[in-house]
Amino acid sequence: MRTMIEGISPPSLDEREHLPWIALTRVHGLGCTGFKRVADHLSDPRQVFWLSEKELGQVPGLDRQAIEGILSFSNWNEVREEMGRIFEAGVRIVPFSDANYPPRLRMIPDPPPFLYVKGEIRGGDENAVAVVGSRSASEYGLRITRDLCRGLASLGFTVVSGMALGIDGEAHQEAIGVGGRTVAVLGSGVDVAYPGEHKALYQTICQHGAVLSELPMGTPPFSYNFPTRNRIISGLSLGVVVVEATERSGSLITARLAGEQGREVFAVPGQAGASRSRGTHRLIRQGAKLVDGIGDIIEEIAPQFLSQAGRLKEVPSPTLPPDTSPEVRKVFELVLRGPIQIDEVIQASGLSPAKVSGILLDMEIKGYLRQLPGKRFRIN
Repeated sequence: MRTMIEGISPPSLDEREHLPWIALTRVHGLGCTGFKRVADHLSDPRQVFWLSEKELGQVPGLDRQAIEGILSFSNWNEVREEMGRIFEAGVRIVPFSDANYPPRLRMIPDPPPFLYVKGEIRGGDENAVAVVGSRSASEYGLRITRDLCRGLASLGFTVVSGMALGIDGEAHQEAIGVGGRTVAVLGSGVDVAYPGEHKALYQTICQHGAVLSELPMGTPPFSYNFPTRNRIISGLSLGVVVVEATERSGSLITARLAGEQGREVFAVPGQAGASRSRGTHRLIRQGAKLVDGIGDIIEEIAPQFLSQAGRLKEVPSPTLPPDTSPEVRKVFELVLRGPIQIDEVIQASGLSPAKVSGILLDMEIKGYLRQLPGKRFRIN
């Protein structure tokens, strides 16, 4: 390779395979759009590092800045350090040319040259639906998300989201809860579990699906990473469902990108005048399909499953054993009404804080309850 051999030791076999892919993300002026132009021109995009200036000039649409960035690239030691971090963290690279690279993502105008992956991408993940929405979700939004994601996962669809608080986290949890697949796309390095409240969820997704990122190892969750991350969420999916969104929600960016990529866009209507409903209502006015239930999604992306979708039943709430004490039943019935904060349980039940904490912990361990951020609890 033209610049790799200058001043550093020869690369190993593994390095020959992976170093050029990492380098492609670090060429000044290339970017993902420039990479796609290279990939459309060359059967193996890594060959770009062997091309002459004249040959690079024959790549359609490749601008002068990208050509100069390729010709002058010399940061191979930095690239090698990144590969060391990848191997140390147990992360896999799935390059653009790999059979496991999502085919639908490969077709967007600006695909990542490779994906950092924790967990496993499977062929069945091609049948994916993204479910996104507000971080400060209402109980209505969470309930709709649970119903939709249980149904999608039960029918064999992979649920894609961004692992944020609120709708995203609920989407992942419910897909896993019925034994389904889920994929989280991060706006940070794949080794950075963000938000911190979802560290356990992050580990669970790695076991029941995959966590993906295009960003270098250790990249913090800077706000400017998320809009570009959203194109991957939509790019992986047959369609994008927005459950709740304010007028400035990042979910609307995902919906816009989905439309530009030729994906189906769905929106769940909400309460008139509510701030969380304004974004979804705007999408519906702009032509997004209104979603009242899973059948509205299935008839657009996979009508052959409509009859099965119609037979899906709502998962019943758990019931307590007959010998359960009155104190436990009182706490359980309070949580049954909807997500409730621990202090509210103490006040409404009349029980001591220690007693309530012990009951909640015991029911959580037994699987009756799930703890949400802020010491709020809901029925599992």
